[in-house]
Order: sequence, then structure tokens, then C-alpha cells
Amino acid sequence: MPGPPPGQAPRLDPAELGQALGERATLVQFSSAFCRPCVATRRVLAEVAAMVPGVAAVDVDAESHLELVRRLDVTATPTVLVVDAEGRVRRRAAGLPRKADVIAALGAVLLDGEGPGAP
Repeated sequence: MPGPPPGQAPRLDPAELGQALGERATLVQFSSAFCRPCVATRRVLAEVAAMVPGVAAVDVDAESHLELVRRLDVTATPTVLVVDAEGRVRRRAAGLPRKADVIAALGAVLLDGEGPGAP
């Protein structure tokens, strides 16, 4: 799950998502109505969020949030974003993610945000 170039990370606002961000991070999934991999992705993200305190999982209907989809350049569903506590998009991937990859991406974001010199 690569991240955006440094200094270019878009930010998400809880109002855009219709749900509060997690205290530590948020797993955001963009889904569409007839997307079969979206169902499995939703389950993976919920499992990972349940494992890590302070992490939320949010499912966004891409068709109902076209402005946000365009702003974030979401071109396929499912697309998964790992968002830090401040709402910055830190990692993204398209397609059905493996649970291990989600855990690794989330861990990298959490460690980066909580390590020495972190604000």
C-alpha cells in the first residue's frame, strides 16, 4: 500500500465521510453497489479495526460521494485509504487487500505517527 508523495497527502474531514475519524487512524474503503470484492474488503477492514484500539473502519459509497471520489482520484472499487488521526491520507491501494497487507500499512502509519519526534 504505497502512500502519496511527501507534502501532497490529501486530508479527509469527518463531515465528508459521515463518520468520525479513529483516534489513531481510520481505514476508509470506497465501495460500489455491485462490487463483489468490496464485501470481502469491508470484512477485512472491520477485522483489522477491531484488533487495534483507536482505529475505525469507514465504508464510503463511491456513487454517493462523487466529489470526494474525484478529489481523491479513486478510479476503482474497492479502494482503501489508511488515514492518520489528523485526516491525512497516508497509504492507498485498489482491489481486495490481504489482511496482512492492511495490518502492515496500518502499523507503518501508526509507528510513523507515534515515533520519536512525532508531534
